[in-house]
Amino acid sequence: MTHAVDVVVVGGGQAGLAAGYHLRRLGVGFAVLDAQAEPGGAWRHAWDSLHLFSPAAHSSLPGRPMPAQAGQEYPDARHVAEYLTDYERRYGLPVHRPVRVGAVRRDSARLRVETDAGTWSARAVVSATGTWWRPFVPAVPGREAFAGRQLHTVDYRRPADFAGQRVVVVGGGNSGAQIAADLAPAGIDLTWATLRPPRFLPDDIDGRALFDVATARRRALEAGRADTGGVASLGDVVAVPPVRAARDAGLLKAQPMFTRLTEDGVEWTDGTRAEADAVIWCTGFRPALAHLAPLGLCGARGRIPTDGTRAVGEPRLHLLGYGDWTGPASATLIGVGRPARDAAREIAALLGRSPASPDV
Repeated sequence: MTHAVDVVVVGGGQAGLAAGYHLRRLGVGFAVLDAQAEPGGAWRHAWDSLHLFSPAAHSSLPGRPMPAQAGQEYPDARHVAEYLTDYERRYGLPVHRPVRVGAVRRDSARLRVETDAGTWSARAVVSATGTWWRPFVPAVPGREAFAGRQLHTVDYRRPADFAGQRVVVVGGGNSGAQIAADLAPAGIDLTWATLRPPRFLPDDIDGRALFDVATARRRALEAGRADTGGVASLGDVVAVPPVRAARDAGLLKAQPMFTRLTEDGVEWTDGTRAEADAVIWCTGFRPALAHLAPLGLCGARGRIPTDGTRAVGEPRLHLLGYGDWTGPASATLIGVGRPARDAAREIAALLGRSPASPDV
């Protein structure tokens, strides 16, 4: 069975919902296809102690402020998932789940979206699958020889799962710092390995300031001024309260990156070794774009070249929420609204519709 719609949005997380909100306001017919069984996107799969970098008021999707969480300045992942669930229902967004998209192909004047629940035929597609579903682990020598457990950020849940174990956390970004700060106070025998010494942002910097910095960078680039460097120029790790507490207690002492894994641990260039029962790779993600492979658009670093959110090689395709290359701060709750609005407006124009959409 083939379903015909104007637009298919692939992914029902925060980016997909923001796209749906703006498409609805423009009167464009669409369907959101989400591989997950429940609303909430990747937030339902995060570790137990994960909190946002920003207060609720600065972590909202367009049109609907996130309510504050009682007793929490920075909402936790469960609160975010509940907010996304409410957002989807509040606006009656047509989300179909669980529907897994296997491929998007050109089909004359339309795009054919093939799924495990039938085929959708669309005049345009918004890909909003994010990166959580494609974790990256570097090719460090000895990975196959290590006899302990190897996990990625996506697999980590709580310190109790590692009671009495020796754990190596790899990665000097926010995930690595937060997971190390989660484990260290629990008495875990922890080694935190990073490629370079961790760069903590000033303690008064949170998501509000980061969004302002990203916005200033976008405006500078649009005006033809010098690149300010954006958020990356400030540091790598936001000093959220648990990270700050562990750091100030002397529990976050980073070691240089080891050169290889051994059967029972890790080894550095000088021959120093540390035994380990588990290694947690907090080494980032890649965009989850396998469903777009039939279009032949992939460029350097696994990315599809874009002009704003529109794919350069396929004007009927927009990519949303994968990082700054698909809109400044577009991988954040507060940042995805603007590129989602712009994508919806371009799609409406492509379809021959151009009603004004309020700025929200």
